[in-house]
Amino acid sequence: MPVDFSQLDFSILMDHVEIVLTVAWILLSYIVRRYTKRAIRLNQKIEHDKKRQRINAVDNIFNLLLVVGLVLVWSSELQNIAISIAAFMVALVIATKEFIACIVGAFYRASTRPYQVGDWIRIANYEGEVTDSDWLSTTLFEVDLKGGSYTYTGRTTVVPNSVLLLHTVQNLNYMRRYVTHTFSISRGTDDVNLFSIKEHILNNIREYSEHFHDVAIRYNSLIEKRLDIKISGPEPRVRITTTAEGYNVFTVSLFCPTDEAVEIEQKVTEDFMRFWYERRDLSIMKGELND
Repeated sequence: MPVDFSQLDFSILMDHVEIVLTVAWILLSYIVRRYTKRAIRLNQKIEHDKKRQRINAVDNIFNLLLVVGLVLVWSSELQNIAISIAAFMVALVIATKEFIACIVGAFYRASTRPYQVGDWIRIANYEGEVTDSDWLSTTLFEVDLKGGSYTYTGRTTVVPNSVLLLHTVQNLNYMRRYVTHTFSISRGTDDVNLFSIKEHILNNIREYSEHFHDVAIRYNSLIEKRLDIKISGPEPRVRITTTAEGYNVFTVSLFCPTDEAVEIEQKVTEDFMRFWYERRDLSIMKGELND
């Protein structure tokens, strides 16, 4: 009975055309390879060693043609798979970019060694003593450096290592023993000449610094040699300025032990206030006598 091809459902074959082509290509490659190798073996004019070399070459050529043919047949599917893999990798990198940046920051820290546990450091807006450092973060005990008390605030800051790639690291470890402490005292416009107080304050600061003066000189020189820079100190300095609002500003700078900075500041402030009120009262008395 003749076959009616019009009644065959070719949609199934069209949906699986890659599979059909793959099977056809594998069968064709197998048949052609087999008969080619057989023809070489039956050729009496070719030496035995030459036959082996040609058969090996045929195997390699047909293996390559088989792979190339399969790649061509499945090119669209492979392209979709490649796009999916690329999209997955991009999504993975985006999702873990902070983690990757932290790991890279850890390698940067290990290679440059800008700080170690126990150092006082400043990273971006974070500052304090390093208590722990791992592959992902650095833990700091916050120290009140901006406020000038140089004491622990009780707060702990965990800084991700990715910050190391974007911001500079300042090692403030030398400040643990000695620090250039600067503070200002502001007073309103009045009849007191602050320059008349300046020398008295400097004498008092020298008196408060006498017990550590020699050590401060040596430590100051040590820091300058280690950092290869010139830093202020160890002699105290006083600067008198004014503001646009009309205030007189009395600024004191001294190189002193970190744990004595606040105590000396309070003593100097007390001396300044005493001298200032004495000069003010004296000025008022002179004004009343002149009247």
